[in-house]
Amino acid sequence: MLKRVLFVLLVCGVMAPSARAQGRGSRGGAPQAPAPAETAPASPRVETAGPAEEKTSQTPHALRLDGRDIKYTATAGTLPIRLDTGQVSARMFFVAYTKDGEDVKTRPVSFLYNGGPGAATIWLHMGSFAPKHVQMAADGFQPAPPYHLVDNEHSLLDVTDLIFVDAIDTGYSRVVSGVDNRQFHGVRGDLRAFGEFINEYLKSYSRWPSPKYLIGESYGTIRSAGLAQELQNRHGIELNGIALVSSLLTYQTISPSPENDAAYASHVETYTASAWYHKKLPADLAGDLKKAVDESRAFAFGEYLTALAKGNRASAAERKATAQKLARLTGLSVDFVERANLRIDPGRFRKELLRDKRLVVGRLDSRFTSIEGDAAGENDEFDLSNSALQGPYTALFQDYVKNDLKWESDLHYPSSGNVRPWNWDEFTNSYMDMTEPLRSAMSHNPFLKIFVAQGYYDMATVMGGMEYNFAHLGYDKSFTDRVSFGYYEAGHMIYIRPSAHKALKSDIAKFIQGTRGQAMPRSTSPQ
Repeated sequence: MLKRVLFVLLVCGVMAPSARAQGRGSRGGAPQAPAPAETAPASPRVETAGPAEEKTSQTPHALRLDGRDIKYTATAGTLPIRLDTGQVSARMFFVAYTKDGEDVKTRPVSFLYNGGPGAATIWLHMGSFAPKHVQMAADGFQPAPPYHLVDNEHSLLDVTDLIFVDAIDTGYSRVVSGVDNRQFHGVRGDLRAFGEFINEYLKSYSRWPSPKYLIGESYGTIRSAGLAQELQNRHGIELNGIALVSSLLTYQTISPSPENDAAYASHVETYTASAWYHKKLPADLAGDLKKAVDESRAFAFGEYLTALAKGNRASAAERKATAQKLARLTGLSVDFVERANLRIDPGRFRKELLRDKRLVVGRLDSRFTSIEGDAAGENDEFDLSNSALQGPYTALFQDYVKNDLKWESDLHYPSSGNVRPWNWDEFTNSYMDMTEPLRSAMSHNPFLKIFVAQGYYDMATVMGGMEYNFAHLGYDKSFTDRVSFGYYEAGHMIYIRPSAHKALKSDIAKFIQGTRGQAMPRSTSPQ
């Protein structure tokens, strides 16, 4: 099961750390290798960037947005990544969309990326805020081929310039010949590369005075938290804001185990939302999604977590009462909950919720359902909410880069690059956690604000886990008052559902507009 989860997580967002990297919350000992079918076949050599990748292509375009014509320039190419020796070690691929006729001193610039680790930024690029995006079927479900790339009515180009960046060994980003690519396959190497890229872009395109933003998705939110500190410490770059899309700051909240009851509690709200969508909740919870989730949240981090903490000290009556309430809020049977020792693993939930219909709900988006070969098993065969996007996005992106952006390369374009084994650095004996680096960055920069966007049906980076993360950020109003939240009736890729996409664009636009030209706060201490 872990092997399949690693691959699904990798595609657009979060790849779970190895068992060892998860520390006490892990279920096993040594890291597990991926199954052969889960990555590209082994190659006798590593693809490297050459002279062809050094070129840059600029093309003029226009977009009609909210009744106005916006002229913009698309720049596709790579930038050199220099490490301590000063020599070029890698070239990172990017596509920049810059609105024509703007003063770069006041025009915001945003850097966008996916996560994985190992995910190219094709998902945000082709789905979220670029001037073009993939047209999905109704409500963001899988379209029938042939696929179509259309103008994006919810682009952020009216508010900010957009720089989409691929991590090294994903997309068209590569090390140069003679450089060991493994130094970038880890938490610190990844942060170093992105920090160097942003510094190089600001220098190359004279964007130092611009208001600066990070927009990361999934593991990209972990990257953003660490990158805010990396940019401060190594480059002296301060940010105006960070938008965390489908947020995760610590792996503790998505790593349930006998030693980690908090992760079981963090999933309950998403179980409730998923059961609500599939009409598995009782009548008194069926009408209002927010009301149902609010009740679930109060239970999960109150009575439920207390009951789990009691363990064998709980009486039979207490266990029964907890099982009944958990069953009511998850759409599962009391018998199933009791047999699971009150602890519902997310993979088992996805199989169990609609088992009577032979359906499995999606991990990245629990609105999606699929029919699998084994309706009695505990493990899902695949995640339709993942594979539904793979075909349309990859086919259209490569055609778009070549024929619209006029940039060509003989390199392969892996949407899920092989960056394993991933080096978790100092996190090898504990849960990966970027809460403290984010707190530190906010402490050093009292203007830095955070916007957190979360889908109700996202079972990869669950809302309860996100809330738990931010409940432990700084323990002071000077931090919590600078964090705002948006909730959407969507999954991990919030933007694939048109109604949620519209709301997400509006919320991030307001966030960016509200973080420019701020006055110095009178005090950073509690009021």
